[in-house]
Amino acid sequence: MVLGTASQAPTRHRNHNGYLLRWDGHHILFDPGEGTQRQLVLAGLSGADVHRICLTHFHGDHCFGLPGVLARMALDHAGGPVPIHHPVEGAEQLAHLELAAPPHDPVPVVHHPARGDGDAVETPVGTLAARRLDHGPVPTVGWRLDEPDGRRLLPERLEQLGIEGPDRARLVEHGHVEVDGRTVTVEEVSVERPGQHFAFVMDTRWCDGALALADGVDLLVCESTFLDAERDLAERWFHLTARDAARLAVEAGARRLVLTHYSQRHPDERDFLREAEDEAAGRVEIVAARDLDRIAVPPRR
Repeated sequence: MVLGTASQAPTRHRNHNGYLLRWDGHHILFDPGEGTQRQLVLAGLSGADVHRICLTHFHGDHCFGLPGVLARMALDHAGGPVPIHHPVEGAEQLAHLELAAPPHDPVPVVHHPARGDGDAVETPVGTLAARRLDHGPVPTVGWRLDEPDGRRLLPERLEQLGIEGPDRARLVEHGHVEVDGRTVTVEEVSVERPGQHFAFVMDTRWCDGALALADGVDLLVCESTFLDAERDLAERWFHLTARDAARLAVEAGARRLVLTHYSQRHPDERDFLREAEDEAAGRVEIVAARDLDRIAVPPRR
């Protein structure tokens, strides 16, 4: 769910950043800029729909919405503790944001500072890892979620062997089950299901960290602040162009690229889409995000 697509300054049609990744019932909020609490309401979501928060850096358009989100989570009786992942250098800024609007009964949080050297934590849906990005003097990391490989049960095979109800649950839990005097393994009634992969690259120039994050992912959410005609601005302010984002997706082998974080100079996101598609030449699927869009992870290979 795209909650906001504006860089630096919001516009009449673009809220500041905010992205909610919904993955098998576990919801991760990335970079809640100012106004994210209201965008959640417009999207039909509540504070209780946020289970984990990831920050790339502490520029205001990526974090000023955090106090409101935390207050809303308390109001909506979100469960806790809520993990907050952030660059290790931003601990002091994070503490100030948490104190900016303390609710009467705050949601407990757990800080997970990231060095950005590939350090990772396990979540209910996969491994969340951080890589250092190049946003000049501002410590910045990007995020990658890797779902583990699994297996998909074959209903027709289960039916042939008479495996149902509690036996099916035991098969999944233990990897085998006794049926009519013989042991049936999960491999006999399933096929491999490759895990899927997601990357979030925001506020950076071209760098090895961005390539590592995007390597082979199914869905890449990537900033495209400027167009190629403004490359001097992109270099000066440590950002990517739409052409850069497309080249990153192609070189990394991403399957679907989501463009976002647009400069207010360009009110029509199709300008970014045209430039990215020209660079990609059909080698990657590209979506130019708009506020409140719902963009799916591509089907499994």
